[in-house]
Amino acid sequence: MFESLGGQSLDLLRVFEAAARSRSFTAAASELGTTQPAISQQIKRLEEQLATRLFDRVYRGIALTEAGEELFSHVQAGLQSIDSGLTAITRRHQHEVLQVATDFAFAAYWLMPRLHRFHQLNPDVDVSLVTSERRHGMLRADIDVAVLFGDGRFQQGQSHWLFSEEVFPVCSPRLLAGCPPPLALEVLRELPLLHLRNQGSLWFDWAGVFRALGIEQAPTPGQLRFDNYTLLIQAAIGGQGVALGWRHLVDNLIEQGLLCRPISARVMSASGYYLVLPQRKRRLPLIQQFVDWLISEQSDSQASLAGQPLPPIAV
Repeated sequence: MFESLGGQSLDLLRVFEAAARSRSFTAAASELGTTQPAISQQIKRLEEQLATRLFDRVYRGIALTEAGEELFSHVQAGLQSIDSGLTAITRRHQHEVLQVATDFAFAAYWLMPRLHRFHQLNPDVDVSLVTSERRHGMLRADIDVAVLFGDGRFQQGQSHWLFSEEVFPVCSPRLLAGCPPPLALEVLRELPLLHLRNQGSLWFDWAGVFRALGIEQAPTPGQLRFDNYTLLIQAAIGGQGVALGWRHLVDNLIEQGLLCRPISARVMSASGYYLVLPQRKRRLPLIQQFVDWLISEQSDSQASLAGQPLPPIAV
């Protein structure tokens, strides 16, 4: 097998491929980290072994002979095949890493409880979460995909609507002292309210909810204030007060019985969660896998909320 190779060295063939591709011994030497005379000597050695001239020395350069052209096509294809094989073997036991940016609350209450299903479908893909409680003003250069809350106008990349948000009060069932919900709207005037500081104009605060629900009395200041939504929700679970729950962030907690809705009223937000795809990475198959999974996870809840299926997203 491979009798034609004889005593040919793959190193000589690699030198030949670099010189033939660049049409320059000097460029080949620079690429391979050697000198132009060394390249010339190796090409001469190959020609002597094959008893065939591979290059014509022309003015200011070299040109492939007919035999050189034929050998070049086969050598280049062979080296590319070897490289592909080595790459496949190297990557076989390596996990790819997907960098996903989002906020703490979405990561903790929506994404994390579902990620095990993505890993079951994609065991060779690791998800690295880049979280921030503040709005991502600028995505890091290594971010592959982001899930951001806002109005859909993001400068970081192309955005696709995932789902709108509705807001309603939530609290621990223990806080209601045996009074089964739903209660009258006026109960919000009496219960301790948990406040979120510096949440920005996109998030509802208690004052905005009171206005939307037609409650004329101003909300109580409350003894507990937080600058982190996850801490606020933990305080609500602990029975320390009533928090504003965002549907897609607290639905699982309500299903588990950790939280309940003391009143049935709700307020729709003008903002929602969007999938943001940086333009520079929009065609990667890995991102498409994550996007397809993300859409499949939320399509049922979105259909029940909006009454219509979510359009497909192609990256």
